[in-house]
Amino acid sequence: MTTRTAPIQSRNPATEEVLATFEPFTNEQVDDALDGAEDAFRVWRERSFAERAVPMRRLGALLRERVDRYARLITLEMGKPIAEARAEIEKCASTCEFYAEHAAEFLRDEPAPSGAKRSYVAFEPLGIVLAVMPWNYPFWQVVRFAAPALMAGDAAVLKHASNVPQCALAIEEAVRDAGFPDGLFRTLLLAGAAVEPVIADDRVRAVTLTGSSATGARIAELAGRALKKCVLELGGSDPFIVLADADVEAAAAVATRARNQNAGQSCIAAKRFLVEDGVRADFERRFAAKVAALRVGDPLDPETQIGPLARADLRETLERQVAGSLAMGARLLTGGTRRGGTGYFYEPTVVADVTPEMPVFREETFGPVAAIASVGDADEAVAYANDSPYGLGGNLWTRDEERGQRLARRIETGQVFINGMTASDPRLPFGGVKRSGYGRELSHFGIREFVNIQTIWIGPAVSAQPRKAAGE
Repeated sequence: MTTRTAPIQSRNPATEEVLATFEPFTNEQVDDALDGAEDAFRVWRERSFAERAVPMRRLGALLRERVDRYARLITLEMGKPIAEARAEIEKCASTCEFYAEHAAEFLRDEPAPSGAKRSYVAFEPLGIVLAVMPWNYPFWQVVRFAAPALMAGDAAVLKHASNVPQCALAIEEAVRDAGFPDGLFRTLLLAGAAVEPVIADDRVRAVTLTGSSATGARIAELAGRALKKCVLELGGSDPFIVLADADVEAAAAVATRARNQNAGQSCIAAKRFLVEDGVRADFERRFAAKVAALRVGDPLDPETQIGPLARADLRETLERQVAGSLAMGARLLTGGTRRGGTGYFYEPTVVADVTPEMPVFREETFGPVAAIASVGDADEAVAYANDSPYGLGGNLWTRDEERGQRLARRIETGQVFINGMTASDPRLPFGGVKRSGYGRELSHFGIREFVNIQTIWIGPAVSAQPRKAAGE
């Protein structure tokens, strides 16, 4: 099923030191993991929601107990500032608790009156869900799919990003220690395309991916060929609209965090700042000053706000995007250079006078680079916001909430946050449109993605059926 490839390395992006090396799984190891997950699923699916909630709550508690160890592991493997890494673990813990509490409510049988004596809709688990996950939120992205999937009665198999193998194994450890059945959640140490045969395996019933649009297209192709359900959360180039009646100081403060959290390495980070002419100069001045004041440095230092990028190639891509945009007439307000010494550091950057054909507008910038474009009015802001192949999230700043809601409905994204920062929340559905993917995670929408929505009809019929169309 799989073939041997080069060793999988864990490398500290702040020091460029290799932390650990792992051999990829053999064909036999993958096969054993899938067999074990399938066996565990058959037992797990028979347990009640109350029984499933016991290890799920324990998992949340374990994450909190081990926050120091797991947060440090995140920071060492992908460079996230330690304060943000601790917050990531806490978010995972609260999401475990959320689904432990609400899964039974989200998946209870629903009456569906028909011509039957009784009919209803049941939500039954599918089986093994394969997750292909990224490195930027190495615990959160996994828990975001795994907590609802496990509570729904599914099994989970993880192919994590190759640069965070220690995080992947730590998550498996936590799930096992929480008391879930042996084999129900497994990590597969595989690199790149080696996961493709796993998608085709008959034991895998569904696939979920968080990653780039290119990878999403490939996963969708493979899943479609195998006739398997998939959920895709892909790239984003989120607009951050600041209208003339906005609280500019508040918008600039939130914009600084919205663009630079996790060193800007987030699909839902604000990336394109569309500012109405009347407040553009004021916003540029406030925003650039706040960005320039961010503290860049050792991600293990609790005071650090910006750590390194996760890989050298990510920094090289940012440099190309910024240089290309400046050559086309963009204006540099702050940053724009790599930091000297070891580590994949890039100074937080703001460029202004951006136009839609520039790389920092047209492409997804996955790092601490903000692009400011001037717009004449709200209609032009919406047009600019929609002038993108992506449609994940967006922000809109205005003191007129009613107007803001009307405008938000015209923005082609999976979520719009008015006067606030886009963030995922287990209580709200999360996902995108266009090249940002399809399907939803979180809330009751997310837990229903990987279940069999099954109609149960009990006869005899008590009333005439609706007239059928020809051929049905």
